[in-house]
Formats: sequence, structure tokens, C-alpha cells
Amino acid sequence: MKPFFGYHSPSFSDPGVPDDARFESLAKRVLAVESAGFDLVTVMDHFYQIDVAGREQEPMLEVYSTLAALAARTSRVKLGAMVTGVTYRNPALLAKTVTTLDTISRGRAVLGLGAAWNEPEHIGYGFDFPPISERMELLDEALHICKLMFTEERPSFEGKHYRIERALNSPRPIQPGGPQILIGGSGERKTLRLVARYADMSNWWGSLDELKHKNEVLLRHCEAENRDPSTILRTVMSPVFLVPDEAHAAAALERLAPERRATVKIATPAQAAEYLQKYIDAGLTGFIFRNMELTPDAIPLAGELIKLMS
Repeated sequence: MKPFFGYHSPSFSDPGVPDDARFESLAKRVLAVESAGFDLVTVMDHFYQIDVAGREQEPMLEVYSTLAALAARTSRVKLGAMVTGVTYRNPALLAKTVTTLDTISRGRAVLGLGAAWNEPEHIGYGFDFPPISERMELLDEALHICKLMFTEERPSFEGKHYRIERALNSPRPIQPGGPQILIGGSGERKTLRLVARYADMSNWWGSLDELKHKNEVLLRHCEAENRDPSTILRTVMSPVFLVPDEAHAAAALERLAPERRATVKIATPAQAAEYLQKYIDAGLTGFIFRNMELTPDAIPLAGELIKLMS
């Protein structure tokens, strides 16, 4: 089976692009990655920019408005958030929103959901920010409600934090069983257990040894949940930075954030294909490229990589 490839856009800060052209710039990149053979496009669900992607006050588009607009422009790639914070939306409304995205995209929506973490934007927007233990409870109940609303006609549920009563979700999702579920995070005791219980996708980061360990933990949770682990995509934030040839390697290294230089390999598509194979051999099934590192000029290189690994 060929590896799964995703393109993630945490930044909308294109140099010299005014606000009225900001979406068009994103759409142009997304159409390019769709043509290059990517399987998934995701954008962040944040209201303030986060440290790893830029300064707090940089532009941030609302996720589901953006995804709906991209759904109308694209034809093949799956579309979702990486990932929605559970504290930001009532889960029944979230299920309705993602079902609508599935309708607009004709069956290409992904529900990305996580426990949320960015306290300043909770304070700024007036959202409650309970302790992580409570946010994990919220996440579990929200996933349960979304799954019910994707798969049942008039579901009811009453939990500790949320309830629904004969909730109507019409039109129904286009995808049989509803949009695929991507759970953010890789906490070994709780998050990966929820992945085994609910998720179709899980995205991780870290060294190869750390990823191998997380995969082993997930396998144990799958056994406890009676879940076939082969039904869960396990992607990793790309450990390669693509260049056309080795002459461009030094300049590429300078463009990388200092904290990424020790964890990313500068590689041509052929070198990257060889390097990434050891991640596949370790049980990972795909790779997510971020737009800060996969520049528009490098998107065709990613297309070469995808063909080499297909």
C-alpha cells in the first residue's frame, strides 16, 4: 500500500499578499498539492497564530469557512482541521458543520478533533479552559456524539458534560459511516486509547524511536478495544525538507527554524523516498508536510516523491 501524504497549512502569512487576496493565495497552493498527488489538506483551528508558525498577531482564517471554500475549488483531496479544539464548539454543532463540509465536498470531509491547548485564545475569546483531565473527558464525549450523529438517524446521549436528544443531522453524511476521524495528540495513556476507540487517523511527531514506541502503545490499546490497527492511518510530521539537488541544501537549512534543523533531513525526492522507507517499515503509514517548509516551488518535488513511493 502506498504511503498517505498530507499538506498542512498552519500559516496564512504570505509575504506581500493583502487580506483580500489571502484566500486566493491559499487556494492556489492547495490546487497545486492536489495536482501533485497529495491525499489530504488540513488547516489549523486557531484564532491566534501559534509560536511554531509565527507571531500571535499574524493573520488566521477561521477553519470551517476556509475548508468549505476549498471544498468548492478542489475535486479529489480530503479536507479537514488539524485539529479542532474540543472547547471551541458544541459537539453536535461540530458534527453538523463537518457533515455540511462532507456534502459540499461530495464526501471528502475529515473530522479532526483534539483536547485544545492554547490558553491565551481561550481567554481572549471567552472560552472556558478547564484542566487537561476535564478536556480529555470532553474529547471522549464529543467523539462519541459526533460518531452517533454520523451513523444514526436520531441519536440521544447524556454524559457528564454534553447531551443530545434525538438529534437530527439532515442531510446525512455523503461518506458511508460518516467523515473519517482524525484525533490530534499522542498521549500514551488517554489520547492513543481514544485513537484506538474512535479514530481513522492519528498524526504524531518525534524521533523514529519515539514513533516506534507510540506505535507499540497504540497496538496495545487496539487489542484492548478489539480494533484492527491496520484500519488506522498513522502519519508523522514530515522528517524531510525537499530540495531539487544537493547544491540547494545549505540554503534550505538556513530557511529552517533552528529547532527543526536537528530533526529534519534535507533531501532530494529520491533521497527522501529512501529515507522515509524506514518510517514505513516501522509501522507509520504516511507523512504530513507543512506549508512553512514545503514552499510553492517545492510542491512539484513532493509530487516526484509521491510517485517514487507509490
